[in-house]
Amino acid sequence: MYIMYSPPGSTTKHHRSRGVSTKSLYIIVIALLMGILVTLWNVYQLRWLHEKHSTGMPEAVSSNVKDSDKPVVWVHAKRMETGYLDHVLAVFNRIGYVRGGQESDWDVLWAHDYPFTQLSMAIGNMKPHQKVNHFPGTGYVTNKVYLATSDIKYIPIAFQMPKQQAEFQKEVERSPDRLWVQKSSSHRGIKVKSTKELNLNAKDTFIQEYIQKPFLIDGRKFDLGLYVITTSVDPLRVYMVDDEMLVRFCPKDYYPTNFEDVDKYVVGDDYTPMWEMPSLKKWFVEGKYSFKESLYAYFRSVGKDSGWVEDQIYEAVKGVFMNKQPQLKTALEKYPHKNVFFEMMRFDFVLDEDLNVYLMEVNMSPNLSSSHFTPNKYLYEHVIFNTLSVVGVARSFPTSLKSVSNDAFIMAVSERDIQVKADECGSDLCKTCENQDCKLCNKCLIPAQRELLKAAYLEHKNRATTRRVYPEPMTQETAEAYDDSLDEELDENDQLMRAWFRAKCIEDASWCR
Repeated sequence: MYIMYSPPGSTTKHHRSRGVSTKSLYIIVIALLMGILVTLWNVYQLRWLHEKHSTGMPEAVSSNVKDSDKPVVWVHAKRMETGYLDHVLAVFNRIGYVRGGQESDWDVLWAHDYPFTQLSMAIGNMKPHQKVNHFPGTGYVTNKVYLATSDIKYIPIAFQMPKQQAEFQKEVERSPDRLWVQKSSSHRGIKVKSTKELNLNAKDTFIQEYIQKPFLIDGRKFDLGLYVITTSVDPLRVYMVDDEMLVRFCPKDYYPTNFEDVDKYVVGDDYTPMWEMPSLKKWFVEGKYSFKESLYAYFRSVGKDSGWVEDQIYEAVKGVFMNKQPQLKTALEKYPHKNVFFEMMRFDFVLDEDLNVYLMEVNMSPNLSSSHFTPNKYLYEHVIFNTLSVVGVARSFPTSLKSVSNDAFIMAVSERDIQVKADECGSDLCKTCENQDCKLCNKCLIPAQRELLKAAYLEHKNRATTRRVYPEPMTQETAEAYDDSLDEELDENDQLMRAWFRAKCIEDASWCR
């Protein structure tokens, strides 16, 4: 208690002023705490509403997931609140999935980053019905140094530094007028340089030939992004989204002698989209054609063969996987279930003035956010849906993958669906399984082989607008004339798979690609 002082003789009355009482302090503290709790609750509600509004798929409570027979997707990624996986979540929501976490009885794990280190225990304990969107060993394909220095057709010649200095110097002596770019695995800071400007001692980098005289549209250089889906590495099965691609243009006009401004020849995050290119608007904007068809229509309009581009792209993708299959198979060996993995990557190509195709890089977990370019929403969700369809994650059965009954599975694919070569298998030639022409007959197949063929059958039926890259597509005439001895160096599973697709193609042209 405080007493105001008045000097003696003062006529001023004494006033007593009380401080804040203990009871009042309690009330103030409680009010502050209530305010904090209300604020936290509002933040939670806003975050929940944002998630629900942007994806339609809020994360499910574990008990709700456990009680539900709906399929469950576990999305593992950093900074989910930024929305860069909204299209992934939206597609899963539309095909009937609910979100769960690591502790849920999940059906599909969608990991943005390579999961085999951080989530090694969860992946090592996967059940046969579960799926994860990466293959072990994917880095053999997507690592820029490994890919560029693999001596694969359609990839510009490259040299790893500092290990291949001598080989690079010899190449420069043979072709002194070539231009080069020096890159690292991070793919940052790319710039065309003369030989004298290159750092031959820079670790974890590679020097790659720069493709001069690029094909230009409205004076701009551009690249093509093709979406490729791997469903199996043993045997190898690869598909591509056949009706779409990402087309990105440099922000500035190309100038062949000025490489100081990288915006003239490097496609970056702030690229120019197709709908801003004058020569393509009549197809993409007015005609509502796809990215791919708009580009190919332009090629045809200037007398170029779009089919030539298409054939090279398929050959390039096939070549990469055939080259990397041994490493992928080795990485897969330690996992008990080989059919639980799938992968969607983006292959980025550039074209020279003659429409020769060059593969520049392969992206694991490519960008699927349309926050920067809203019209890309259709493309990204189309790619995601096609991926989930061909791998059997988007299905006509609205239940968990583990809940599919045997009758339901047989309804989708039975042993009768995978049979081929009825004439040969019913003849005296195939009374035994010694003849190679009989290896696809039912009595000559072991159970594991039948399961491989059933998986391939379902992929073909569920492929939506994807088309097969490997085993490579062919005509019925090519399939009938094919020499099986060409496959003798392949592993048994790959020989079997390729022979089966050829047999299906001969019987039904829809199986040829």
